[in-house]
Amino acid sequence: MTPETLARLTSLRHKLHQSPEISGEEKNTAAQIAELLEQHSPDRILKDIGGHGIAAVFDSGQAGPTVGIRCELDGLPIQEISDAPYVSRIPGKGHLCGHDGHMTMVLGVAEALGKSRPPNGKVVLIFQPAEETGQGAIAYRADPKFAEIASDYMFSLHNLPGLDLGEVELCQGPANCASRGMRIVLKGKTSHAAAPQDGVSPAGALSQLIPVLADLGKGGALDADFALTTVTHASLGEATFGIAPGHAELWVTLRTVFDNRMSRLIQDAENLVQSVAKSEGLAVDITYEDIFEACTNNADATEVLAQACATQSVPYQLVLEPQRFSEDFGQFGKGAKSAMFWLGSGKDHPQLHNPDYDFPDALIPIGTGIFLSAIEQVLGGDLRA
Repeated sequence: MTPETLARLTSLRHKLHQSPEISGEEKNTAAQIAELLEQHSPDRILKDIGGHGIAAVFDSGQAGPTVGIRCELDGLPIQEISDAPYVSRIPGKGHLCGHDGHMTMVLGVAEALGKSRPPNGKVVLIFQPAEETGQGAIAYRADPKFAEIASDYMFSLHNLPGLDLGEVELCQGPANCASRGMRIVLKGKTSHAAAPQDGVSPAGALSQLIPVLADLGKGGALDADFALTTVTHASLGEATFGIAPGHAELWVTLRTVFDNRMSRLIQDAENLVQSVAKSEGLAVDITYEDIFEACTNNADATEVLAQACATQSVPYQLVLEPQRFSEDFGQFGKGAKSAMFWLGSGKDHPQLHNPDYDFPDALIPIGTGIFLSAIEQVLGGDLRA
């Protein structure tokens, strides 16, 4: 990548950083991405896929596989803390996961494809909404327009603080844990605080459930039996001294490496909740939000990424353990050979979702180069950022 190209892409990343939109609200971001893609003359641009999703198709005109490159559009509902001149201009929202950088790298791929198509097949650049809630990839694939761009291979990345800057970690097999938010609503009956016996309080059930659910999944080795339950929120009654409570909520995040282990964990958690609620004379509702299925790297796609790193002289390591955090990219693996890689943001870099996190611009040419090399591995040609 030339210094001029890097400077231009860096400026673009800073512009995206200033105007984050959270999951499901990425209308302006999508419009900006579509306008930028037009400059590189793709053969087609598809809009409003699964919400505000975008796809750009670069077709060689010759038979061959389809390679998809995916990034995310959404930011986070977190107030950014930064002295950077390009700090978020939207109060309470920030690109604090690096999706602005991911979009920029895929736009770098678009620029290269605009200058030189691969000799065979086609490339689809996917800008997906709502990754942070786990709903974006599901909606994107469910959209009827997705049939026009379904890929044989799918690649993605995520930057990773704690890993040396510019180094790659590539999982063999499981790449991200399955997770979901379990929302438990306990329903009793309020009463006057002077006569609590006239009501049905969920206080006892709540005090029982917090420790037993936390103990249900204690984490440990990231193997087939890994299960982690994290209590994230609890509420009881109203903030008043005159009313004995009749309502409580408990939120717990469930996490496993494999989807079948998640099914067992859900059943065990629900059995505990139902048992305690019954013993306390309470009604209970259980619902689930932020549902992420496990993400698993395909062996062939993983090998393509490994070869791409080697071709780009990017240091990489193959690992067997997945990341604990979740990703909805695994949805694309249901119809394609898919793999994603982790690109190091630096050993001491602020962590993802921290208010002082910022995507390292030095990663732009590295991620762009790996994606282009992966395309070359599958479709041939010589693509230069």
